[in-house]
Amino acid sequence: MIRRCAGGDRAALRRLYEGWSARLHGIALRITRQPALAADATHDAFVQVWQQAARFDPARGSGEAWLVSLARYRALDIVRRRGREVLTEEPPEQADPAPDALARLAQSAEGAALQRCLDRLDPERRSVILLAFVQGLSHTDLATRLDAPLGTVKSWIRRGLAALRACLEP
Repeated sequence: MIRRCAGGDRAALRRLYEGWSARLHGIALRITRQPALAADATHDAFVQVWQQAARFDPARGSGEAWLVSLARYRALDIVRRRGREVLTEEPPEQADPAPDALARLAQSAEGAALQRCLDRLDPERRSVILLAFVQGLSHTDLATRLDAPLGTVKSWIRRGLAALRACLEP
């Protein structure tokens, strides 16, 4: 998709945005702690994707890692420009959206079913799924955090998603 953006394919950029904007916004929000600044960082990251997609080198890392790093660096740039006042503030009570997100999800019928299926997963798979899809960690970040090979982390995620899919199917 990034290569297609490099060729000027606006539809590819749109699909990339639709698939990644929420996750990149979450990453930026954890850094900036302000939704408006996180939105700015996310926007800046996608502008940079459009302008510099031709510079992406898959030999140096995955597209996912590149996108995450763009969002992270744009958020850090915004914080630096603001004189670091954002980082020195006390984090808001709900700085970690994961518990709140899971609580809201559990309130719906689909969410309750998903929670039951998550509870059936072995602890490793459950933890990896939550860290990846609720906390927004990349596969590389997960591998580092869990001190596990990247391929193993990807396998855990794939197997965990397959187990969830099987559990949720009627």
